[in-house]
Amino acid sequence: MAESSDMEQLLTSFKKFAVHGDAKATGKELNGKNWAKLCKDCKIVDGKAITSTDVDIVFSKVKQKTSRVITYEEFRRALEELAPKRFKGQSKEEALASIFKLVEGREPTNVGVTKVAKLAAVDRLTDASRYTGSHKERFDESGKGRGREGREELVENTGYVGAYKNAGTYDTKMKAEK
Repeated sequence: MAESSDMEQLLTSFKKFAVHGDAKATGKELNGKNWAKLCKDCKIVDGKAITSTDVDIVFSKVKQKTSRVITYEEFRRALEELAPKRFKGQSKEEALASIFKLVEGREPTNVGVTKVAKLAAVDRLTDASRYTGSHKERFDESGKGRGREGREELVENTGYVGAYKNAGTYDTKMKAEK
């Protein structure tokens, strides 16, 4: 059988897959989707000896009838069921050790996650220095947005007509006369 440090790594992998994609998960229970992801990411599913259908069937076997998740103990039982099928030429103990080795220390991968496109067309469309008309007013010289100031005509409540050259000089004139 495997050593205690290997069992700790197995538990760590279980917890990482249990919380993957679910902000509310505690890490004590693994749902069917994450079980299938664990089997796929750890290469338990090989497409020949074990398929995704086999993984789903084993999940249904080991979980409690009314439950939708499996605990760590049920997870170990599920691996014990898949081990002889995945490693046919080995004894039951060797197959179990081999399947534990596949899972130990692994964590969910994010393969296939959408990446930001770096195309010339996107660069051209998002280059603020090339904007014209009213859109040009929304950005400063460095390309940083001006916020509300760039979107709206802000009214100055100074009491002077717009573009008046001597705005703000009334108080200084009145003080000078006194």
